[in-house]
Amino acid sequence: MNKTSMNRDMYYLELLSTSFPTIASASTEIINLEAIMNLPKGTEHFLADLHGESQAFQHVLKNASGNIRRKVSELFRGDIRETERRELCTLIYYPEEKLELIKATEEDIDDWYHITIHRLVSVCRDVSSKYTRSKVRKSLPEEFAYIIEELLHERTDDIDKAAYVNVIVDTIISTGRADDFIVSLCNVIQRLAIDQLHILGDIFDRGPGAHIILDTLRQYHSWDIQWGNHDILWMGACAGNNACICNVLRLSLRYANLTTIEEAYGINLVPLATFAMEFYGDDPCEEFMPKLLKGVKMEDKYLRLTAQMHKAISVIQFKKEAQIFHRRPEWQMEDRCFLEHIDYKRGIYTINGKEYEMRSCHFPTINPEHPNELTPEEFQLMERLHHSFRVSEKLQKHIKMLLSHGCMYSICNQNLLFHASVPLNSDGTLKEVELYPGQRFNGKDLMHNIGMMVRAAFQNDTEQQMRLYARDYFLYLWCGKDSPLFDKSKMATFERYFLTDKTTFKEEKGYYFQLRDNEDICDHILDAFGVKGSNRHIINGHVPVHASKGENPIKANGKLMVIDGGFSEAYHNETGIAGYTLVYHSRGFQLVQHEPFMNARDAIERGLDIKSTTQLVELSTHRMLVADTDKGEELRMQIEDLRQLLYAYRHGILKEKNKV
Repeated sequence: MNKTSMNRDMYYLELLSTSFPTIASASTEIINLEAIMNLPKGTEHFLADLHGESQAFQHVLKNASGNIRRKVSELFRGDIRETERRELCTLIYYPEEKLELIKATEEDIDDWYHITIHRLVSVCRDVSSKYTRSKVRKSLPEEFAYIIEELLHERTDDIDKAAYVNVIVDTIISTGRADDFIVSLCNVIQRLAIDQLHILGDIFDRGPGAHIILDTLRQYHSWDIQWGNHDILWMGACAGNNACICNVLRLSLRYANLTTIEEAYGINLVPLATFAMEFYGDDPCEEFMPKLLKGVKMEDKYLRLTAQMHKAISVIQFKKEAQIFHRRPEWQMEDRCFLEHIDYKRGIYTINGKEYEMRSCHFPTINPEHPNELTPEEFQLMERLHHSFRVSEKLQKHIKMLLSHGCMYSICNQNLLFHASVPLNSDGTLKEVELYPGQRFNGKDLMHNIGMMVRAAFQNDTEQQMRLYARDYFLYLWCGKDSPLFDKSKMATFERYFLTDKTTFKEEKGYYFQLRDNEDICDHILDAFGVKGSNRHIINGHVPVHASKGENPIKANGKLMVIDGGFSEAYHNETGIAGYTLVYHSRGFQLVQHEPFMNARDAIERGLDIKSTTQLVELSTHRMLVADTDKGEELRMQIEDLRQLLYAYRHGILKEKNKV
């Protein structure tokens, strides 16, 4: 060891000694860490493609994709009836609402309280068993922390202790605190059922509650997100990319879902409505009629206005996208400047020398000589919309959450997580993609540098030209053929709206999607990202799994798991299910296939859970411990450092502190 290295090590040990100033404190910490290493691995919960379906998301979060129901069944099978187990689960998921229903019908409420509290304590004891007392203590509500801790750690098979526990429960009831105590206990169970939540992208678009999902995550104890294409679109809009703003509005209008836009983020759409009525008032806009989800009804006049707004913002979108494509020729996307390829007199679209008939060719705001230029009215409208997105305090706050908790990919416990794809060549090798002009990256470096660019768009100290490029790049991430979040030949938005020939609608998927069932390809990707271990996997979402057509979400001989949540109602007819979620606990992986979630009221009143089928994907030969995880590797390093500190104390290299 050279002198510089020795000095660095001594400097580190001196820093460590400020936290552990004596042999006793360092030894105690080693004992503590060694004990933690031998606890069961915490449960990880994987969700993807939430698409604004806040009720389904919250329900899956509350029941931990059936993990709580599984524990209740294991604890009480043979002791209580199935209906009672279902009622107990519903209480855990929705304690306040369920309590009100029970109190309205239960004849002996004190007896019910007594039985239920004991059962909830048993469930809480089970879900807390894989954590240290310290960690459990931190998750307890302050007002009931001492009482819950006592109940969790006292033995009821001891006669004296059983009496002690019963007195505690009786006193909780007699003092009128039973409801509050039950609510707190249920929340603790929900909290401890999952150690880490992974969101594999696409919180936004389609459903009405993306903002509710983000508000829920803001209060959640531990979560991360791998950004999806729809998240990036909103991040681009928040950063001030006008093409992204147009896309966000277009998608919201397409599904007649303006709740998140108007009510949550305060984006004023009156200027867009006024503009649409003025310029498209006599246009039937048939191709822009919104896709109404089940149960959603709109009066004809609002339906037509929505279609007019939809067309108005789409035309502006095509103009703004073309301006960026021309500004960034290195992206090679100038063929997607649609408005330049239209014969406005004949109603014909020409691309690659082939003519296509258009459904309609009514464009009152387009000058055929300069088709990508905004009219003065469009320019003024975009200025107002741009301002609304930039000053929306809640939107800015939510995007900051995505930045602080998110990235393009993550590696956790031998699992490589990302939303959509890793760009590949036809032979399965990693494809080099030009990120900055003249700079090309692939695989892990590409993902990392994209993440850095995304953050650069929001940092005031970023050099201006770089910041402008980063802001433009959100559009490429949304629809560029080599984007890891898109990875298709094109986005056929214009073709679907305007062309009659359905062959133009086809979007060729990139080689990742064509080759991902090949185990060797998945191994190559895992190697490139430095994922080690015998039980490593790729986990991603993005593309709905067509279960009704027999598609299997488990691919590449178990190396790849696709868990597009399918929460969005827009996908249910296409997939036949409401998608998949994944649970990774100490005994292995469980893939949960869900049927559509109806509503929380049914779950509360009738005890209806999301109907789901659990498939054991991979069971471990032994129960996994913290020592088998990334956290275990981190703890081993800490233990080694502490042992070096002990050596330094015992050999007089460092002196103990705080000794008399």
